[in-house]
Amino acid sequence: MSVDLIQALTDIVGEKGMLTGSDVSQRPDAWMGAATCQAKAIVRPASTEELSAVMKLCHQNDQTVTTHGGVTGLVGGTLSQPSDIVVSLERMRNIIEVDEQNRTLTAEAGVTLQAIQEAAEAAELFYPVDLGARGSATIGGNIATNAGGNRVLRYGMTRDSVLGLEAVLADGTVISSMSKVIKNNTGYDLRQLFVGSEGTLGIVTRAVLRLRAKPQGEATALVAVERFADLSKLLSLAEAGLSGGLSSFEVMWNDFYSLVTSFERHKAPLEASSPFYVILETQGKSNELEQARLEELLGEALEQELISDAILTQSVSERDKVWAIRDDIEALFSLAPLHGFDVSLPIAAMDDYLRKLRKQLLERWPDSACIVFGHLGDGNLHIIIGKIPSEDKKAVERLVYGGLAPLGGSISAEHGIGYEKKPYLCCSRSDAEIALMRTLKQAMDPKKLLNRGKVFD
Repeated sequence: MSVDLIQALTDIVGEKGMLTGSDVSQRPDAWMGAATCQAKAIVRPASTEELSAVMKLCHQNDQTVTTHGGVTGLVGGTLSQPSDIVVSLERMRNIIEVDEQNRTLTAEAGVTLQAIQEAAEAAELFYPVDLGARGSATIGGNIATNAGGNRVLRYGMTRDSVLGLEAVLADGTVISSMSKVIKNNTGYDLRQLFVGSEGTLGIVTRAVLRLRAKPQGEATALVAVERFADLSKLLSLAEAGLSGGLSSFEVMWNDFYSLVTSFERHKAPLEASSPFYVILETQGKSNELEQARLEELLGEALEQELISDAILTQSVSERDKVWAIRDDIEALFSLAPLHGFDVSLPIAAMDDYLRKLRKQLLERWPDSACIVFGHLGDGNLHIIIGKIPSEDKKAVERLVYGGLAPLGGSISAEHGIGYEKKPYLCCSRSDAEIALMRTLKQAMDPKKLLNRGKVFD
């Protein structure tokens, strides 16, 4: 990149908006510092207007751009090349409005998910999307990757909470569709072009988010299940018995539960002797009502022999301890080298798929470990494969992804494609679908300047 272009970009965003040299190379380019930024500069616009001017200049100079939000993604979507500049939205962190009457929140893309949740809470409302990286992940990044999390079962993905958005295209054109209404059936739904597009079609700058009524109570239980077939029966019982209040149905296979509870920081609420453990959470009118409903449900599940043991948490502290087991990803580092996967497939196919995968892994790598947990209620599994050399990564990926296509599964349930999963997109998308994606990309970014090399070439 020429010095003239750097100066021209600096003239747009000001000295505070431009990083070069060691200020760039010391920045993370991937989650947990797995890679450092390779770009020649990081441009930090403070407004949509500044970003529009930045992109117009980049478009005129054929300058490739990689977008950074909270850099918490897991598929290499924020990795930059030496020829790139990075556009970071870290200075666009204003919550513009909380509209209590319409139950909406309008925010710039650099606002963290946690800040969104707290602003909704302060207005006695509720933003339902939640995930472990809430303190770092930005709402723009959530939208770009269509983030999921623990409450998809009840509230849907990020896509279902976006009423309107604004984005800047590769040539600097601003597309603003900041609607507050749920029903807006006026031609093509342009906002959905950008949700889940991973920054390849445009850069999201602002969004109108749908808020919900704040649950006044909740209840949480941890149960042990002896047979895989009983998991779906328990899910059906819970959805019917809790009258739509079920917000989480998180399953931990024994390998995950046993590993995490073996660490001193956790005390196993239930003995680690069952094949499966499920966290059920319900939200509703009051703690007392939800506690009573969940207790009744557990009684029915015990009578039907769908569960073998259960604990109903009695306090926020007990609830947090149960969720801390599910969220303790650090425990998995003891199995390094790690290979992590985020897939989805029909619940009925999960057990056979995992049995076959475990068998294949042990045949080739006898000392390997396969740890499974996930949002079974929405078909999403997280598979962590450990104790396999890093140089065998591609072989592991072929085993995991190769078995999904015949089952109608997806290679990415909630993390996106980025750079890491690009070679396997054909496992979940047909040639015609990929061709249509390319047509959209060509129409909106003919020079391939935005997130080049991500999703597909």
